[in-house]
Amino acid sequence: MNSLIELNQIISGLNISVETGKFSEEPAYEYMVVTPLTDTFALYGDDLPLRTVEEVRISIFCKNNYIALKNRLIKSLLNSGFVITDRRYVGHEDDTGYYHYAIDVAKDYEVEEE
Repeated sequence: MNSLIELNQIISGLNISVETGKFSEEPAYEYMVVTPLTDTFALYGDDLPLRTVEEVRISIFCKNNYIALKNRLIKSLLNSGFVITDRRYVGHEDDTGYYHYAIDVAKDYEVEEE
């Protein structure tokens, strides 16, 4: 499991369209984009990484009040063990009519051997 897979499952479970990197379909009334930020090794044993911390930005785009959607997402993220590292209102995109809100999250995973 990794953060992108897990976040796509969480957001899809909220019945929200989601894509990674950029939204390529015709945008819905509300949608989200997940963007990887960092992927670092957090713990070593015998000079080998044991855990990795993955950080991801979730961009919420909504044509109306985004606060209820933001709160539903935050509750789901916290219940799934994600740490919220930043939350911020990015702005209103006048050309598209979307409000843009960003949430940065982090979660650590065991390093998987291939």
